[in-house]
Amino acid sequence: MSQYWDYWARALSDPLIQRALLVALLVGAAAPLVGTYLVQRRLALLGDGIGHVALTGVALGWLIGAGMGLAPGTLAIPGAVVASVLGAVIIELVRASGRTSGDLALALMFYGGIAGGAALIKVAGGTSATLVAYLFGSLSTLAPSDVAISATLGLLILAVGLTTRWALFAAASDEDFAKASGVPVRFWNVLSAALAALTVTVSMRVVGLLLVSALMIVPVAVAQLGSRSFWRTMALASVLGAAAGGAGLMIAYWYDLPPGASIVLLAIALYALAAAARPLVDRMRSARQ
Repeated sequence: MSQYWDYWARALSDPLIQRALLVALLVGAAAPLVGTYLVQRRLALLGDGIGHVALTGVALGWLIGAGMGLAPGTLAIPGAVVASVLGAVIIELVRASGRTSGDLALALMFYGGIAGGAALIKVAGGTSATLVAYLFGSLSTLAPSDVAISATLGLLILAVGLTTRWALFAAASDEDFAKASGVPVRFWNVLSAALAALTVTVSMRVVGLLLVSALMIVPVAVAQLGSRSFWRTMALASVLGAAAGGAGLMIAYWYDLPPGASIVLLAIALYALAAAARPLVDRMRSARQ
């Protein structure tokens, strides 16, 4: 048993693991918080669309960085932030205008984001394989500068998502009633889309752009099985997301797996356990009554 403790003590003393664990915990807490609003608005797939757009931003950052003579990938995260926020705002404005359905707007972003990323990374002198670390997450490429940016954005997401929760909830739960009450619904919907975009870019280094949407939604689905209150669901989802992020990262380190895959599979396993246990819990509650 002592050899395992020694192994994990050495692992946790590794600066790379420390950086990755910090980001994983922040991402795990922030992603479900934003995901709760998206589920309430029935936009669970918005994170996927933004993730594809962020891929174009990553490639654009590589291209601009190469033109400036910077090290490869230096501007990847800033490029992803700009592209994903713009994409999220465009999706929301198109959806709100009623000219194009939300599903169609997402589909256009899906395909355009992937195509743009593949084309731009080639122009920048890279290959499609360069994008794999961003698509599925990678611990080995997590630099201290990435941690600084991710930690700052993660704390920003948590701060904005919590301090404006009443307005965001009002806009997400019933748009017509919120408008009648004088709530600037479009502003708050655009803000929630921008928060989703920031969540995607924060998560891409650990979870990956293709899987970040699952971390935003699955913990919320688990929390909904055990909580009927919106706020309790949000709090429980954030706790579960942080737990899945930290535990999944350590599982990935132990078995040499992609961190994003480990985190998401663990979250899905939690959902399966919660779904299986819910009938038993409901029967116990009924018996007490």
